[in-house]
Amino acid sequence: MHSDTGACAVCGKTFPRAGMRPVGDLTPSIRAVIVAEGHQLEPDALICRTDAARFRRRHLEELLQSERGALTRLDKVVLDSLQSGLPVAQEVGASEDEPRSFGEKAADALARFGGSWAFIIGFAVVLVGWMALNVTGLMFGAFDPYPFILLNLVLSSLAALQAPIIMMSQRRQEEKDRQRSENDYKVNLKAELEIRHLHDKIDLHLARQWERLATIQRLQIELLEDGRDSRG
Repeated sequence: MHSDTGACAVCGKTFPRAGMRPVGDLTPSIRAVIVAEGHQLEPDALICRTDAARFRRRHLEELLQSERGALTRLDKVVLDSLQSGLPVAQEVGASEDEPRSFGEKAADALARFGGSWAFIIGFAVVLVGWMALNVTGLMFGAFDPYPFILLNLVLSSLAALQAPIIMMSQRRQEEKDRQRSENDYKVNLKAELEIRHLHDKIDLHLARQWERLATIQRLQIELLEDGRDSRG
């Protein structure tokens, strides 16, 4: 009767057999990494998930280094995710309850208002009213007669203040876009590596199926030859 636990052939620790796998079930590329580290293991030897994930990461590191050269920070994040089994993408803060300072909230509100039709229409009304009052001299008299030097000063001051406020809001949006781009890269790279691993597993499974079929065919031929000899 087999025990429900077994010792890992690499680290020597005891784990439940349900959480271990035979070395023969690993892809040839991962088994090559195991051999390269000096472990000569039989196909029926058990290996824990932690060591299997570590050898798989080592294989993927060598694969990426051979294809791309030095690993980037994002490449290492993806490899860490594959080894730990945790999601690789991070949520990009875009909700209203996102922690923001008062200045960031003010910059976002002013940039949002400055790019709306309400601002355009309101600003046009103010300009027309300012010029109409100073041309006609009604109500307050001509406090800024033509060519409206005070109005030009107000417009210049408004443009000088509005530009950096909009740039602050755009910089925060660019940071979110950068995080989204990094998320896309990490997800795509992880999916590519997972697909490659699945291809290796399928190739291993097909090779074993062909070996079984060849063995069955050889046995059938031997049985036919034995039957033919017994009748002769």
